[in-house]
Amino acid sequence: MSRIFDALQRSGLEQTGVEYPDMMTVAAEVFEAPQGQTSANQATAGPAPVIDEQVALAEMAKAIMPERATDAPAEFPSLEVCVTPASRFVFVTEPDSLVAEKFRFLGVRLRQIRHSRSLKKILITSAIPQEGKSLVSANVAGVLARRKEKVLLIEGDLRRPVLAQQFGLGRLAGLAEWLQSGLQTASNIYHLSGPGFWIMPAGDPPLNALELMQSGRLSQLMEQLTPLFDWIIVDSPPLLPLADTTVWARMTDGTLLVAREGITEKAPLQRGLEMIKKSDLLGIVLNGCMNPDHKNYYRRYSPPAVK
Repeated sequence: MSRIFDALQRSGLEQTGVEYPDMMTVAAEVFEAPQGQTSANQATAGPAPVIDEQVALAEMAKAIMPERATDAPAEFPSLEVCVTPASRFVFVTEPDSLVAEKFRFLGVRLRQIRHSRSLKKILITSAIPQEGKSLVSANVAGVLARRKEKVLLIEGDLRRPVLAQQFGLGRLAGLAEWLQSGLQTASNIYHLSGPGFWIMPAGDPPLNALELMQSGRLSQLMEQLTPLFDWIIVDSPPLLPLADTTVWARMTDGTLLVAREGITEKAPLQRGLEMIKKSDLLGIVLNGCMNPDHKNYYRRYSPPAVK
């Protein structure tokens, strides 16, 4: 954990008085946001082993599961997509990899959190561009969908969308077109048969993105979509310097902040944390983490290659 703090220059943040999540060094390098008192174990440094999802979920067997979503409307068309290794959507291309295991553990943590608070609509953002928020959003949606839950991934970055292109969807009508239309029912949503979740692409980038989002149409759409899905993952624009993410934050239940090792610097991370309500912050995901301890663990316990 000290290595992570060094990478993000934690000492400088502490001097500013900015509060941010206590770090839990798990397989996904997820930093858990404080929920009441922090336990001694959560504050202890040191890498934890890769934890099997089934074992972690078994610990919650006595908890009451949230009500499952109703069937997603049949009018949402299904699309066949070819996910290549270049996409880095490891939940499909490398399901047995250490990176995929990290995302599975992140899925476990999100399911655990929803037993203590309302959590269905998750905003995934970063302080600045190029920190991997879209990559994290897609992989989180993928691992949640593997549990046979209905998951919708919304490409909420109307200015610089990348997800539709990475999935090879082409120029499909999406969120921007719906917000500009007079439609009263949700549309422009597609089921991706390979990844197993639904996606609402951004569509063609509009000139008035913030104005569209503040028109009232977005809240109408989210009200319609909420009962249809078990999880809604929103890939939003970066926090800096745009105001778009604050609009999304009002319509979601919690926020994951993505930081990238070797890219994220102290000042933008500090400003990004200041823009997120403490009660909304679920945690921080460190993207691009190169932890030799985790690599060694994976080499010891990964399945043998087929000869």
